[in-house]
Amino acid sequence: MALLASILVSFLGSSSAPTPLYAVYQQHWGFSPITTTVVFGVYAVAVLSSLLIFGRLSDQVGRRPVLVTALIVQALAMVAFITADSVGALLAGRVLQGLSAGAAVGAIGAGMLDIDARKGGFLNSFAPLMGTASGVLASGLIVQYLPAPTRLVYAVLLGVFVLQALAVLALKETVSRGPGALASMVPEFKLPRSARTPIAVAAPLMFAVWSLSGLYGALGPAITRTLLHSTSVLWGGLPLLVLALSAGLAVVLLRRATTRVMLPISISTLIAGVLITLLSIAWGDGGASSAIGFFVGAAISGVGFGSGFQGGIRLVVPRVESRERAGVLSLLYVVCYVGLGLPAVIAGVLVVYGGGLTRTSEEYGAAVIVLALAALTVLVLSGRRAERRQETSPFQENAVRVSEG
Repeated sequence: MALLASILVSFLGSSSAPTPLYAVYQQHWGFSPITTTVVFGVYAVAVLSSLLIFGRLSDQVGRRPVLVTALIVQALAMVAFITADSVGALLAGRVLQGLSAGAAVGAIGAGMLDIDARKGGFLNSFAPLMGTASGVLASGLIVQYLPAPTRLVYAVLLGVFVLQALAVLALKETVSRGPGALASMVPEFKLPRSARTPIAVAAPLMFAVWSLSGLYGALGPAITRTLLHSTSVLWGGLPLLVLALSAGLAVVLLRRATTRVMLPISISTLIAGVLITLLSIAWGDGGASSAIGFFVGAAISGVGFGSGFQGGIRLVVPRVESRERAGVLSLLYVVCYVGLGLPAVIAGVLVVYGGGLTRTSEEYGAAVIVLALAALTVLVLSGRRAERRQETSPFQENAVRVSEG
């Protein structure tokens, strides 16, 4: 369990490690803000492609072969970053990173659930957030205070991935191999019947909270530089760090709460945090007060992120069989990474060709709020349907289903 959780932490840590470095790359290579969001978004596209192709593979061939291969590809991505001397090389590293992460996250999550369903469910929510936070923090500190800022953090991660690959070779397999490996690599959105309604409820909220992560990851460094008039990479990575730490704390504090309690908390804090963030950007004076408001908004939004992510996983995963877990988890991550990548790329285009940083941030935040309200609507409607079904007899329940159909 500890090994699998550590791999999830290191994978998400490596994905967020470039965030504080974007300003350094931009200074060295002279690219525009839109290039930053493309580099950010191409990772999400690679993850999505890999999830669709390899997301269910570990259900057929076992968790261990998928994880060893993913760790080797992740190590190659670190080599690409270490030797990168252009935007093209940076994009190649992000593609390798994304392909590796997409293949691994479903296998890791399903493997932890195979070992212990309760602890696995908690770690599936907690580990990615701690990985995001640790990646941003470690990268920022290394870039700010240690030599070879664009290489050292990747060298450290390379060593971690090699050690983890060796450890996985000694890991006991948690599922038996079965036929259909090649068929599992054909992209499809086939869902177990038991998971369809929960995913309909969870998907809008998980899309919204990961869109929020895209806001702080892609635009956070530029917003912080504007508010604080500072070029420090530590300040640039701080918004995503605050969001991830707050989300992780929410996962710990709400780990025993029911999804009926968790999801409304997520939606309300998400909306409140984004509103505070937008007010700080739009009405602030560009000094300390607006910066404080921005980070307070990030912290409150983080509660919504953590509780929404955990609530979505707990709403869906317990309803499926062990041989369906990797596929269902991969589908949830597809929703998450579409939310992470697509709005961020659109935001980069709008920053350059639209209304600039402030207006784009306001539009992005408003879109997140609309998504959160859509999730609330779906949650309320599904709750009312459940209550109606509980109050009807079997004959009446069938009649309700026919009328709804």
